[in-house]
Amino acid sequence: MLVFNWLVAFAKIIYGNMSHCYSMMSDGFHSFSDGASNIVGIIAVLIAARPADKDHPYGHRKYETFASVAISVLLFVISFNLIRGAIARFMNPVVPEVDFFSFSVMLFTILVNVAIFFYERKKSKELQSDILFADSEHTRSDIFVSASVIFTLLAIKAGFPMVDTIVAVVISIFIALSAVNILRAASRVLCDKAAVVSDKIKSIVIQIEGVQGCHRIRTRGRSDDIYIDMHVLVDPSMSVGNAHNISEKIENKIKKNINGVTDVVVHIEPKE
Repeated sequence: MLVFNWLVAFAKIIYGNMSHCYSMMSDGFHSFSDGASNIVGIIAVLIAARPADKDHPYGHRKYETFASVAISVLLFVISFNLIRGAIARFMNPVVPEVDFFSFSVMLFTILVNVAIFFYERKKSKELQSDILFADSEHTRSDIFVSASVIFTLLAIKAGFPMVDTIVAVVISIFIALSAVNILRAASRVLCDKAAVVSDKIKSIVIQIEGVQGCHRIRTRGRSDDIYIDMHVLVDPSMSVGNAHNISEKIENKIKKNINGVTDVVVHIEPKE
């Protein structure tokens, strides 16, 4: 993926610069950031795969989520620089040169990106990977951006060169929106947003014999690494051994019925 991303990136940057087509060059920088995010992703996945240790008892999976934030920041920076360049183009207009090779470059990059997008999206679902999801979002935006560049080339051919600068601004906005989507997904994990609806957990727990109530349910984590804790009410006369057995039944049933649960902590309380 890295090789293909940078192949299409350099093709658009180099030819966009040669033909003075700012929208194509902007799209090239967008693709180049795809390659940079691939490198960040590889490093993050290697770290995230490490098992839990003394300093990281909950494992290292959040490093992958944190890396997706880094990709988001990279996209924001690129978006800002492209808008700044577009403003300069408005002040000093340049007429791009469009030929058959211009269209060939863009069609080739779209085909490559479509293949990459479907592969990354499939793998992100299979592996529950934040970094692959973030990268697939980036690639999807690149497809739409490249399509808009083709429209721009047609407009330039028709005698509307200013469309090139306008589309460059639109590309910048697309990039910024991709960054927002990635940041929103990462923040849900990093800010410990509830990972599972409490009512779903309660409906599972109260079915277990001996449980008389369930409250103060808390969940957090990634969709493939969920941590749950709760308070369960039982008969005050219940023995410690029986209460422990109920805790184990609760943990096993939750893990069986909810995918991605790593740990369940049950606090036993006597029902008054």
